[in-house]
Amino acid sequence: MLIAFSVAPTGTGSADGSVHDAVAAAVRVVRESGLPHRTTSMFTEIEGDWDEVFDVVRRATDAVMPFGSRVSLVLKADIRPGYSGELDGKIDRLESAIDSGSDPR
Repeated sequence: MLIAFSVAPTGTGSADGSVHDAVAAAVRVVRESGLPHRTTSMFTEIEGDWDEVFDVVRRATDAVMPFGSRVSLVLKADIRPGYSGELDGKIDRLESAIDSGSDPR
């Protein structure tokens, strides 16, 4: 399964609204998990089985809790039993389709 998630505190009291320290705490949890992952400017993606992926999301959310009075969590899952390596595989197939110029119409 692939999970894309974003977790950030609200009610931080920060004048500039910055949440990078809290996000760093969450990403640290993801990196220490050992699961395949990728972090972009808006989301972190993790690949693994249901229990291990959701455990990392829970621990990353817990790591953000001390930074504000509330936490916002956005989550999207791609559940495709029997597949692995999709963190890169989906992108590889997309790039291949773009390069081939295939048009399904």
